[in-house]
Amino acid sequence: MLKIFLGPGGVPVSAKDRSTSGGLERVAELGLNAMELEFVRKVYLNPITAKEIGKKAADLGIRLSIHAPYFINLCSEKKEVIAASKRMIFDSASIGEIVRADAIAIHSAYYGKFNSEQASKILEEHFQEVWDKMKENGIRKIELRIETMGRKSQFGGLDEVLEFCKEVKFVQPYIDWAHLFVRNYGSINYSEVFDKLEGFKIGHINSHFEGVKKDEKGNYVDIHTPINSHPPFEPLAKEILKRKIDITIISESPLLEQDSLKMKGILEKLGHGF
Repeated sequence: MLKIFLGPGGVPVSAKDRSTSGGLERVAELGLNAMELEFVRKVYLNPITAKEIGKKAADLGIRLSIHAPYFINLCSEKKEVIAASKRMIFDSASIGEIVRADAIAIHSAYYGKFNSEQASKILEEHFQEVWDKMKENGIRKIELRIETMGRKSQFGGLDEVLEFCKEVKFVQPYIDWAHLFVRNYGSINYSEVFDKLEGFKIGHINSHFEGVKKDEKGNYVDIHTPINSHPPFEPLAKEILKRKIDITIISESPLLEQDSLKMKGILEKLGHGF
């Protein structure tokens, strides 16, 4: 049976209780079934609270994922930044395992002075260290996933992420559809993306969706807006249903839950039942 999970990246805007627990309750009230825990600046849950959140999410039928802190840069020239980055990924995995999240979205690196191939080698070394530490600590279920990025200064083009995941088997891609749209100069072929993903035998695709805006020169840039036609959602929805793809789509739009409900409405209009 096709499984599609929709929900906000963080606590819904309309939640009166701004805690993670309150966010889960609001997600359930809205008839959504996913939520991403946004560790934007730091991993803010402790093990005790994480266990409670995991149980509550399970009871409510909400699938959880994690967004690792944004300050990660495994290609930094500063040793302390690399050390902090590895610690943030590990801490995200540690809490994610307790909370029973399925995957971690990771903004892995800026290229800096390195080219794509050099950056990939550096990332492989650092991810291996994190993975080894995870195994030593019994963290085996949550998946490390590199997010596709919109900015050309960041490691995260689709092909390079897929090539990296081909070499480093314990890392999977995390697809941000709008980032791919921006990186490809305002164009996206959903069918082509799924064709490329097919060879990876990913049990479940994790993804983000949001709209993006144009800069003063008319170029699409990685600035999130409410879901619009840039990129369009309905063609993605049709491709998911045609291929019967199990997927989580997290709204990173400023209208977190409203746009999750908008996506749900489009999928329902196309015949999918939640």
